[in-house]
Amino acid sequence: MKKTIVLLCLVFAVAIANTQDFQGIATYKTHTKLDIKLDSSQMGGQMHDQMMSMLKKQFEKTYKLTFNKEESIYKEEEQLEAPKPQGMVMVMVETGGSDVMYKNTKENRYTNQNESFSKVFLIQDELKKIDWVLGSETKNIGDYTCYKATYKREVEVMESGISINKDKEFDNKVELKEIEVVAWYTPQIPVNSGPGNYYGLPGLILEVNDDSQSIMCSKIVLNPESKVKISEPTKGKKITQEKYDAIMDKKMKEMQNRYDSEHRGRDGETIEIRIGG
Repeated sequence: MKKTIVLLCLVFAVAIANTQDFQGIATYKTHTKLDIKLDSSQMGGQMHDQMMSMLKKQFEKTYKLTFNKEESIYKEEEQLEAPKPQGMVMVMVETGGSDVMYKNTKENRYTNQNESFSKVFLIQDELKKIDWVLGSETKNIGDYTCYKATYKREVEVMESGISINKDKEFDNKVELKEIEVVAWYTPQIPVNSGPGNYYGLPGLILEVNDDSQSIMCSKIVLNPESKVKISEPTKGKKITQEKYDAIMDKKMKEMQNRYDSEHRGRDGETIEIRIGG
């Protein structure tokens, strides 16, 4: 009897140790839905197809999430820039991206190292609580059984469009829209992290859909032979999320005013894409 008790205690202790050392690397692919309005009859079918192909590549990205029980690093994999169609100049404005996202769920904080307008920022703040609603619906993603979780949030939605030769000005209206975020997580991987800002579920988040973007896990390596290294980024100007958002809003307006002034009355094929969200 004593031997059995001792054996069970040893097994339990090993299980706890393995859970504490649990780590892995998950690869995610993102797909962004673009609502683009064409505002010129000058765009031929071939140019339209080339532009849409380029945009598709621009907004399909691959990220790696390196994680353990308490920390994670989410970083985009480097890729070659998509070629631009000949004779086309494109000015792309995209907000809300992150270069390196570090999360510490035990300490309830994150550090986002982000390069914007040729300056590196180190955005440090508390993790925002997500009020997940856990559901009973399940589906399989690869070898893992995943459970559905949702929450609702408000986002700013900006009309997007494309103009050629500045024939018409955009009327970019920003309005609030409530969306439902749908996530799929697996308790088989016992960490409460996930891609980007997402976290807080009883298992690794393998898929997220937030109305405009989908994030899908394509590969998982658990407890690799070489221990994973998670280092919080330290380079950049330290700033809170609120102050960073205010700086970006100001910079975007300055850039837009400067661009409009420089290109007013200029000939040539210039395609401007404004994407907000």
